[in-house]
Amino acid sequence: MKEEVYKVALRHGAAVTVVTNGGVRIPEHPLIAREIVGDAFDAADDLIAGRADAGAIVVTGDILLADRCLKSGAAVVAPNGKAFTTSSIGAAIATRAIMQDLRGSGDPTAAGGQRPFSREDRSRFLQALDAAVVRAKRS
Repeated sequence: MKEEVYKVALRHGAAVTVVTNGGVRIPEHPLIAREIVGDAFDAADDLIAGRADAGAIVVTGDILLADRCLKSGAAVVAPNGKAFTTSSIGAAIATRAIMQDLRGSGDPTAAGGQRPFSREDRSRFLQALDAAVVRAKRS
């Protein structure tokens, strides 16, 4: 989803920070930066959540990171275009816990994984990210 993030951000003149523990290339552009963290457990999540505020938009599929960022006032968009909100995050955390328990118990219905990313997912993501950037610019 990085290319889509760059496309939307550059169209709006918004800065992007890619947080990684290494190896991720970014385009050379003054609005795009890379922050490299160590390989400590949750180092990237800790940096992202620590910098999240009401003006930030965080793109993540990690439900627990989304929760931390929402608590800091940031907007959070999943790669499938679904916006996490303070009203929806509780149900997402509960579902995550249930699925983790089912996988741990060996339930074969919980081992299916995610469906392949589709054109509709990409379109939904671009629309959701664009809307989040517009809202952030208005604030």
